[in-house]
Amino acid sequence: MRHEAGCFRMTTTEARQRELPQDVDTLQAMIGQLLDSLDEQERRNRDLQHQLDWLRRQLFGRRSEKLDSKQLMLFAELLGKVEDSEQETPEPDKQASPADAATEGKKKGHGRKPLPEDMPRKRVEYHPPEAERTCPCCEVPMSVMGEELTEELEYIPASLVILEHVRIKYACRQCQENIAIGAMPARPIEKGRPGPGLLAHVLTSKYGDHLPLNRLEGIFRRQGVDISRSTMCDWVRDAAGLLDPIVQAIREVVMASYKIHTDDTPVPVLVKGRNQTRKGYLWVYVGDGGNVVFDYTPSRTRDGPLQFLQGYEGYLQADAYSGYDEIFANSEVIEVGCWAHTRRRFHEARSTDSLRCHEMLALIARLYKVERDAKERKLDLEAWRRLRQEESKPIIQEIKDCLDAWSIGVLPKSPLGQAVGYALRQWEALTRFLDDARLDLDNNLSERTLRMVAIGRKNWMFAGSDAGGERAAVIYSLIAGCKLCGIDPFAYLRDVLDRISTHPQSRIAELTPAGWKQARPSAPQS
Repeated sequence: MRHEAGCFRMTTTEARQRELPQDVDTLQAMIGQLLDSLDEQERRNRDLQHQLDWLRRQLFGRRSEKLDSKQLMLFAELLGKVEDSEQETPEPDKQASPADAATEGKKKGHGRKPLPEDMPRKRVEYHPPEAERTCPCCEVPMSVMGEELTEELEYIPASLVILEHVRIKYACRQCQENIAIGAMPARPIEKGRPGPGLLAHVLTSKYGDHLPLNRLEGIFRRQGVDISRSTMCDWVRDAAGLLDPIVQAIREVVMASYKIHTDDTPVPVLVKGRNQTRKGYLWVYVGDGGNVVFDYTPSRTRDGPLQFLQGYEGYLQADAYSGYDEIFANSEVIEVGCWAHTRRRFHEARSTDSLRCHEMLALIARLYKVERDAKERKLDLEAWRRLRQEESKPIIQEIKDCLDAWSIGVLPKSPLGQAVGYALRQWEALTRFLDDARLDLDNNLSERTLRMVAIGRKNWMFAGSDAGGERAAVIYSLIAGCKLCGIDPFAYLRDVLDRISTHPQSRIAELTPAGWKQARPSAPQS
């Protein structure tokens, strides 16, 4: 009891104590309920803190999933042997020389990369003044004895050239009836002004270098030519129509591939008549041999991939999007999971259960180390498969044991519980790579291919319509194919646009990026 201002007042704690039941069993039950409520509140706080940390990383932090090597060293036994380059130490019987000790710790210089030998060169000579070319002792003219060469890389801005196509007319002066005129070569756009080089430059700049057309308009204006955005939009439309048969030919090759990597990304699409955008979607399908096709759909329904992959038989590597479920229900299409998506969920759950998440990340890192070793050793498919059976399969079993044990004790809605549930639901698809070296550990190939769209939409902001999204899919297909084949998109598009009007349909495969590179082994590289 506490005395204040001449009266007695009971404290809140004392009042609550008087309200509590006196029965011990009831008190114990109440304490148990309070502890359960406290645990639930703490769990909700951890989940909310996890969401807050994730949002902060998306807005302000880096999105890389690379971990501090010191954290993973806590699981050194799981990681196995560290790379020789990271833990190399001198042998006891070999002592370092003083010169080695002096240079140890110095950073290696980056040096200069040599300039290309086949690049055009312009020779500029510098002679000493006339007075200095006479010997001061003998007073006779001196002769050239050698030279010192200094290379300087200079930039000459691109220039626009007007090609005048002059068709010479011939007439018979005797009868004055017969007239002959030189034939006009086929042009990419009939009665249009742009040549194949200019069209290729516009397409490569927008879809390869992510320059929106309004910036290209300003660049052309600085070069003395006024080309409006609407005009370039028409050029893109006409060029996409010319190139579409090539993309259809690539699609046939992709559909015949042993495996296909697929993923999707949203693109803003302008709503006609309104000052707002809605979401459209670009889907990528990467087949064998560097063949890639983009497909545009107005929404992210299962109808998009279901229609595109109709009739496909083979392996499909994708994320766990439910839109693919009907495709996988067909026994001819076999699902292959993605360990990068699995890893990402444990990476994002680190703030809620650091110990178990890092243990899982360490185990997955061992899987990737096996893949790196196979690539460095340049193993053939059979040797690669045996390596996976010998080294990756035991790691997979350790991962499965951890997932089974954790699934009993974690809450399904917690970040760790969701990561564990995702891995277990995808387990059969995640382990298919063990028996076939042609299958990849993850779906990063399609994600890397989609990156050009993610970078581009930050610059050109939105597609003008669904038709614009379809045209973007056509041109992205060819530019992405050029990058996967390692050829220069501009050189490819310029040559193809110059020949597409007269090229036989039966030989359209020669104009695909893969076919074009095969015919030109020394083509400019990207």
